[in-house]
Amino acid sequence: MASENLTSTDYIQHHLQNMAYGKLPEGYVRADGSIVQADTWTLAHSAQEAADMGFWCLHLDTLGWGIVLGTLFSVFFWRVAKNATADKPSGVQSFVELVVEFVNNTVKGTFNHSSRFVAPMGLTIFCWVFLMNLMDLIPVDWLPLAAAKISGDDHLFFKVVPTTDPNATLGMALTIFLFMILFSIRQKGALGFIKELTLHPFHSGKLHIDIFLIPINFTLEIIALVSKPVSLGLRLFGNMYAGEMIFILIAIMFGAGAFLGLFAGVLQWGWAVFHILVITIQAFVFMVLTTVYMAMAFDTGEEH
Repeated sequence: MASENLTSTDYIQHHLQNMAYGKLPEGYVRADGSIVQADTWTLAHSAQEAADMGFWCLHLDTLGWGIVLGTLFSVFFWRVAKNATADKPSGVQSFVELVVEFVNNTVKGTFNHSSRFVAPMGLTIFCWVFLMNLMDLIPVDWLPLAAAKISGDDHLFFKVVPTTDPNATLGMALTIFLFMILFSIRQKGALGFIKELTLHPFHSGKLHIDIFLIPINFTLEIIALVSKPVSLGLRLFGNMYAGEMIFILIAIMFGAGAFLGLFAGVLQWGWAVFHILVITIQAFVFMVLTTVYMAMAFDTGEEH
């Protein structure tokens, strides 16, 4: 990663590879030429090894940073709420109250139903996604180099921005999708949910006609339903992945001479300032779309 022997392509590929932990079968020939003597759970030494580990391969860096940042956010807000006072609020308390009020007002403007779940979920999503995105502002080599020194492995894969991993963004989107289905069934009933999928948007009210319309309605509604979590997860991933790629390309310029290094410093500062807006907007969009989807799940006003 930091070695002078790496080409620009190797450097980019290394930074885009997660710390993958999975199972390699007996007889597998590893990237260094060694042969696995028995089925073994281990860290991948190459992108091909990570791919060969299959579905149950775990991205330890994504999971680790996601858990750490989520825990930090939860503990921070809990401590501020525990020590909150109405007499003379501290600057930290005022900041937290500002964030909570902002999210609460946004949810109220989008979600016109009664629920004690949606606003806290919106706050959690906004803060958690923002913190994961914020990791993109840390210089690309700092934490990977520190991890390599601590582990003693100079070629350790270590990505620090969880939202540049589609497994994380699509995982969050899938969870929101499951909540959509559960709340839709709870609010409308199983029969009402089935009617929503089969008698909308085309409905004549005559059975002999609706029999032919149901397959068309079901196809259209399923496509619309499944596209929600897919677009939600890929939108966040795509924007953050592109931002990370730009930071990596700028980092390469630092090793291309004094002039390009100076130019890279200016570019890095400018892109970092702009990226503050990007990471905030992406967290906000993810929260707003989640709230919109929850409102659609709660909505029972349409006639089918």
